Amino acid sequence: MEQNEVILRAIGILTQSAEWIRTADREDDGHGLREGEGHGDPLGEHGDPLGDGPGGRDSGRGQIGSLLAEVFPSFKVSPDATPLEAAHAVTEASLPAIMQLIGAFTYVFAELAEVHDAGRTDITSEELLRELALRMSRPNDDVT
Repeated sequence: MEQNEVILRAIGILTQSAEWIRTADREDDGHGLREGEGHGDPLGEHGDPLGDGPGGRDSGRGQIGSLLAEVFPSFKVSPDATPLEAAHAVTEASLPAIMQLIGAFTYVFAELAEVHDAGRTDITSEELLRELALRMSRPNDDVT
């Protein structure tokens, strides 16, 4: 997956999370959240709005789980590998995906923080996320 695509997915997750938290806050009965409620499950395991399938579910994965499944490579570890060798194989195969995810969320956070720290009140975080998504959608605006 290209970095721009990962950033777009991170923006989508953050945008949905903001709406999801607002919805949970509106459902708060004034005495704390009702039983069984909370600010939810970003992995989508309990049918929260981050899920992609019917009823807010995507086989228990949600948007975060789907992103992880797309970014992380599949790999095989030799059955003869020692636990240390297996751990090294997992680390080596996963490190590029981990760096890509960290880079995407860090980029979006830095953009949001810059606007916040500048004291700007002319743009909301949702508007900024939308602007970032449009910028990342343009082919000439690659983030490396």
